[in-house]
Amino acid sequence: MLTLMAFSAPEALCSDVMAASAKANPVHVRRVLGRFRAAGLVGSKPGAGGGSHLLQDPATITLADVWRVVQGESHVLGSYHGHPDCPVGRNIQPLLIDFDRRARRALEDELATTTISQLASQAHVTARHA
Repeated sequence: MLTLMAFSAPEALCSDVMAASAKANPVHVRRVLGRFRAAGLVGSKPGAGGGSHLLQDPATITLADVWRVVQGESHVLGSYHGHPDCPVGRNIQPLLIDFDRRARRALEDELATTTISQLASQAHVTARHA
């Protein structure tokens, strides 16, 4: 959605347009937009002629920023709770938490290397050659 907004700037986009582009439910798009608004990445203008637009320069928004907004503090590997009566199950959580923390850091480091502006530029080039 942020890449589409950067690609379409300065025009604001309604959630139905973004949903159609992503083949997603407009209600889901509005929920995600709410997270982006709360994070200060997106602004919205309600009503006819309204829509959502980026509040920050897309060259300063990385995919790591987007991922943190969308994922929050969720585990990369999902939820893991072993059975307390199992010798492996009761001891696995601390091990997986450490592994999950390292995986999250590696993922965020990689995502931080790409900005929304870069994606929008690549999408524009690809669209011209399609």
